[in-house]
Amino acid sequence: MKELILGGIRSGKSRLAEQRANDSGLEVVYVATAEVRDEEMRRRVAEHKVRRPEHWRSVESGPDLAAVLRREAQADRCMLVDCLTLWLTQLLCDDDETLLRREVDALLEALPALPGHIVMVANETNMGVVPMGELSRRYCDEAGRLHQCIAAICDRVTLTVAGLPLAIKG
Repeated sequence: MKELILGGIRSGKSRLAEQRANDSGLEVVYVATAEVRDEEMRRRVAEHKVRRPEHWRSVESGPDLAAVLRREAQADRCMLVDCLTLWLTQLLCDDDETLLRREVDALLEALPALPGHIVMVANETNMGVVPMGELSRRYCDEAGRLHQCIAAICDRVTLTVAGLPLAIKG
């Protein structure tokens, strides 16, 4: 089972993903994609950690998310990836212009063959006006393309709004 949970900031997407992982009955490996660069991000990461059961194992992915998933995914394991759009942002900001395309392609290639239950969280940012800045527009374009490709692969896609899940697929 592969699923994508989308939503805005503080929409309840991570809580829903954590609940789905917990309900899977499988061993859970939490794949953290955020690079902590400031105090605000440190606080957000701490809030997420407090909610997670102590027996869940955490792995930090860095840019090579596909490699981490290939290494860690097993038939009797649930992988919870939080969050794809933070991962994408870090790739966009990297000095290596080719890194984003390589890593996104690697993820899209690896995902269909991964065993076990894969739950991925992503920020839905493309429901408003087109951003003014070039980097912001590129981010929205890349996130939109990534979400479409991931959603096509997934068995289930859910949009969260105000803490409420809306089934989009599956």
